[in-house]
Amino acid sequence: MNSFESKARGCGYRIIAGIDEAGRGPLAGPVVAAAVILPSGYEHPGITDSKKLSPRQRERICEVIERDAVSVGIGVVEAPVIDAVNILQATLVAMKDAVLELFPSPDYLLIDGLNRIDLAIPQETIIRGDSLSLSVASASIVAKVSRDRLMEMYHRQFPQYNFLRNKGYGTREHREAILKFGRSKIHRRSFRVAGIEDLPVNEKLRL
Repeated sequence: MNSFESKARGCGYRIIAGIDEAGRGPLAGPVVAAAVILPSGYEHPGITDSKKLSPRQRERICEVIERDAVSVGIGVVEAPVIDAVNILQATLVAMKDAVLELFPSPDYLLIDGLNRIDLAIPQETIIRGDSLSLSVASASIVAKVSRDRLMEMYHRQFPQYNFLRNKGYGTREHREAILKFGRSKIHRRSFRVAGIEDLPVNEKLRL
C-alpha cells in the first residue's frame, strides 16, 4: 500500500498527500473530499478502502488517521453548487479545497480516479487508488466519515428523509420520502430520481 508513496519519494518528493472523495452518487447532501499527508514510512494494517470497512471500523480508524497524520484537509461542496457546475466539477473543487487546507503544503498529490486537480503541484491519478495507496485509502476513510457526520446533522433538520440511515443515497425509502414530501434544500435537483421522472410536468415542478 506504500508503493506509490515510495516511488514519489524516490523521485525526490517529500510531502505527499493522498486525495479521495465521498458522496458523488447520492440524491442529497454534499460531496466531501479529504486530503491526508502521512508520515514517511507510516503503516497501519486497518487502513484500506473505506467501502470495505463497517461504519464503526471507519470511525475508529479515522480517529487514528487524524491523530497520526502530518496534516488532514477537508473540502465540502453543497448541492446548489453541484447542480450549477455538475458533480465531476464539484468533486474537483472539493478536492482542491481539501489540498489547500493542508499544512505544510504538499509537493506531490496521489489522487483517486482519473481526473487531475487544478493546482500547480505535481500529481498522479490512480484508478482504485483507495485500494492501492495508503495515503489515498486514508483520505477515503476521512472523507466518508466526515460526510456521514454531516448527513447525521442534516437528519436532525430533515428527519422525514431518514438521512441517518441512507446518507442521502437513493434507497427506496428515500425516494418514497421525496415523492411524499418533495425535495429539501439539500437535495440535488439535477439528479434523476426514479419514480419522479415519470410524473406529469406540473407535478415534477412541485418537487
